[in-house]
Amino acid sequence: MLHTSDFDFELPTELIASRPLDRRDASRMLVVDGQSLADKHIRDFLDYIRPGDVVVLNNSRVIPARFNARDASDRVYEVTLHTAVSDGAWWGLAKKFNKIPVGAELTLDDGTTATVLAHDDDSGLKLKFNCDNLMDVLDRVGKMPLPPYMKRDAEITDRDRYQTVYAGPLGSMAAPTAGLHFTPELLDDIRARGSQIVNVTLHVGAGTWMPVKTEDLSQHKMHSEWCQITPDQAAIINAAPRVIAVGTTSMRTLESAAIRARTSGANARVVPFCGTTDIFITPGYKFGAVDVLLTNFHLPKSTLFMLVSAFAGVDEMRGAYAHAVAEKYRFFSYGDCCLLFQGNAS
Repeated sequence: MLHTSDFDFELPTELIASRPLDRRDASRMLVVDGQSLADKHIRDFLDYIRPGDVVVLNNSRVIPARFNARDASDRVYEVTLHTAVSDGAWWGLAKKFNKIPVGAELTLDDGTTATVLAHDDDSGLKLKFNCDNLMDVLDRVGKMPLPPYMKRDAEITDRDRYQTVYAGPLGSMAAPTAGLHFTPELLDDIRARGSQIVNVTLHVGAGTWMPVKTEDLSQHKMHSEWCQITPDQAAIINAAPRVIAVGTTSMRTLESAAIRARTSGANARVVPFCGTTDIFITPGYKFGAVDVLLTNFHLPKSTLFMLVSAFAGVDEMRGAYAHAVAEKYRFFSYGDCCLLFQGNAS
């Protein structure tokens, strides 16, 4: 049985990056190939791709999903939206949200109101916004939803830097951070090497970043997130000799499509689909779509550290993270990255 504590490690707080580097492509990149480690930079990513490779990006755009809202007693709550609901409502997290009764009305800074429809211990508040276009409202009053470990409020520069240069459809409440290292020039250079780039979509929500609260991993419940691979994208991926996923959200999208391919009996890496996924990848998982993964350094005991341990090997990732700490790599969303080759997870 796997335990959450199996994926803990010591991380000095000074290695947590609270701000981005001046240049996106200045990040360091630790290459992990089994027990072999190499200290590189993100520009060296070009040396590890081959003609015919397909590099898969998650093009979801981050919503300025964090805002202040006041109740009838003038108490202020900071709300972070994370999941859209089919009835047009949204789930949002806020401290002490249970103090806001169902049916209450909250008022945003521009006067827009939202009605509380329901509570949920994990998802927070279900809110119905009384406006024609919520995205316009959030563009006026919202802030980029920086992770709490940055220990600062979002600044105007985060509107650009906490967003990939290839971001497309709005929908995420956190950035697909492995993509933050890419510049238009680096993307052009990837294509010039004879590799194709495919933009899939996974709108990052609570499923990616919510902490694991149970010691027994089999008891952890992942939140669902919406993702999509089109038929044209699936055809390109299936024709590739090797698939490189940029970020764990791209990987989760690809592996969700791979599971659908296996269960349907399709003779393919992936099948196209549009829907939700709650895939939780832990050691012992059989990968069906991804050969190489570029990803940032993740939090201790997080589902993402479990995912990379499943892909590259538990002992291998423990060794890689110990090396990264010793060499003072920058961790988490605005931090450095690592390039992982699939291994045999223990």
